[in-house]
Amino acid sequence: MTNYTVYKDFFFMEFSDSKQFQVLQGFLFLLIYLVSLMGNLLIIMLVTVDQCLHTPMYFFLKNVSFLNVCFISVTVPKLILSSLSHRSAISFPGCVCQVLFMVSFDTSELFLLKAMLYDHMWPSVTHYTMTIMNRAVCVQTVAASWLFGSFLGALYSYGSFSLSFCGSRKVPQFFCDVPSLLKISCSMMHVTIDISVIFGLIYGFFSLVSIGFSYCYIFNTMLRMPLLQGKSKAFSTCMPHLIVVSIFSQVPLPI
Repeated sequence: MTNYTVYKDFFFMEFSDSKQFQVLQGFLFLLIYLVSLMGNLLIIMLVTVDQCLHTPMYFFLKNVSFLNVCFISVTVPKLILSSLSHRSAISFPGCVCQVLFMVSFDTSELFLLKAMLYDHMWPSVTHYTMTIMNRAVCVQTVAASWLFGSFLGALYSYGSFSLSFCGSRKVPQFFCDVPSLLKISCSMMHVTIDISVIFGLIYGFFSLVSIGFSYCYIFNTMLRMPLLQGKSKAFSTCMPHLIVVSIFSQVPLPI
């Protein structure tokens, strides 16, 4: 069967046909992007400079902030440029890079969120005082998250762009993601990408379920604590991580 895939540009959806509104939305996204960028870079700088924050918990937090910077930088600058230039096209290599990096950063961040939970939350409620992670283990954990994220990103990008695109190149989204590419593909068989999606969904599902069960145990342990001060300390320790996980679970994944 002839493969109709050629290295042509893809085209994104537009928020509006009005050029004035596109410019307005471009500056609005630029403002949001800069605020998010500054917030995450501030966290990275504070954790790096302050010696009191050189703990495994904040080491992982710094890396999560770095991943956030990378994640938003994959799509938002292109969206801003498209709005200001009134040209919603993206090259074939650019679309490949968006899928590759978005999946990689998203997977790596979920990996680190689990590492933060098991390193910091469990000792806070079980009075387990032995250090679970030293610096070497922290570095190895971050490296493992990047390697696993890169593997899944490469798997998704290979599966997505091994498809044929013989019709419209109009992506029904504001960036390149797997579901949108599947919609415009004319390939009848999606074996590679189907396996990739199933693998990614299983990983994400069991990761979130394991975090959920861990918090059930944590809160159950907190309720049995005799001292109110201990409960308050454990609760204040867990809540920031729980909020981050809750926000993360609501973000639409690029898979």
